[in-house]
Amino acid sequence: MRTVLIAALCLTAVAPLRAEMPAPPARLGLCAACHGERGRAQIPGAPNLAGQKLDYLREALKQYRDGRRDVALMKAAIGPVSDAELDQLAQWYSAQTPVAASQP
Repeated sequence: MRTVLIAALCLTAVAPLRAEMPAPPARLGLCAACHGERGRAQIPGAPNLAGQKLDYLREALKQYRDGRRDVALMKAAIGPVSDAELDQLAQWYSAQTPVAASQP
């Protein structure tokens, strides 16, 4: 009985966390090609985005879109995207579990 109660308490504590996870954004596909659907880089040189701060991601995406960060690949990948779409992408990646640092 005690084990059942502990398990029920654990599940109750985790349920709200799952409810807060945003839905995958519609524009995730092209981002995921390099950064991974869950923010774990798929190619060398692409940064991991999982768990990055929401405000940082939001501002970085706006800077790529607007040309303030002059990276042709990112500007082309983002294309004409609205602030709402950028916000969805930033929310998605910031909500993902960060990648653990590898040990040398």
